[in-house]
Amino acid sequence: MTKLGDYLTLSSRSLYWALFSSLRGQFPKMSEVFAQMVEIGVGAIPIVTMVCFFIGLVLGIQSAYQLVQIGAGTFVADIVGVSIVREIGPLLSAIVMAGRSGAAVTAQLGTMKVSEEIEALQVMGINPIRYLVAPRLLGMMIMLPCITVLCEVVGMFGGFLFGHLSLHIPADLYIEKTIHALAMKDFITGMIKSEVFALLVGTIACYCGFAVQGGADGVGKATTQAVVASIVSIIVADCILTGIFYYVF
Repeated sequence: MTKLGDYLTLSSRSLYWALFSSLRGQFPKMSEVFAQMVEIGVGAIPIVTMVCFFIGLVLGIQSAYQLVQIGAGTFVADIVGVSIVREIGPLLSAIVMAGRSGAAVTAQLGTMKVSEEIEALQVMGINPIRYLVAPRLLGMMIMLPCITVLCEVVGMFGGFLFGHLSLHIPADLYIEKTIHALAMKDFITGMIKSEVFALLVGTIACYCGFAVQGGADGVGKATTQAVVASIVSIIVADCILTGIFYYVF
């Protein structure tokens, strides 16, 4: 319970400095935010696009395996589109970001903790939450939805290639069925999920980095804990949000 309390305290302070401090003219430096956006988001584009493309391809293949048997192969477009936009896109993007960018954030902050750089900032009167955590959290919350949209587009393209080349579904028909199957609520729920996942990944990564004890071995353990905790939290939050959206929408 002590760790949970420390995590909630850090999360609340991080949200204040990242989102609400601008009301007092204390918004984090935009140069730091942009630097974190590039490091957290732009660097993850190649691996996210590759993973999402193959997931969309596999989803199309698995859907067709059953649908073709009942003469409903064209419904692959519906299943791939809705599944990726509502569920797979946000979930897969967050998991990849947790394993890549979240681990990097934990390692960076953990190394600073071990080398006593964070204590040095406090001695100089600099708030480490504002200076170190807020830009990283903002970068994660801005870039993960963007990465999610990219993942959804690439994933649907993977399903489109399979449907068009293997099932011989006309391209215009596949696109028309995908557009018809999707609704605005699908995009809204996906974006809400991605923001919640970004908040979880960012705060957990920063908390684990600040909680590092020991030397290099402690940094390695904290990085592993951050990735595992982030993935578990993402899956639990996804289950809760899916249940809420099911009854609300």
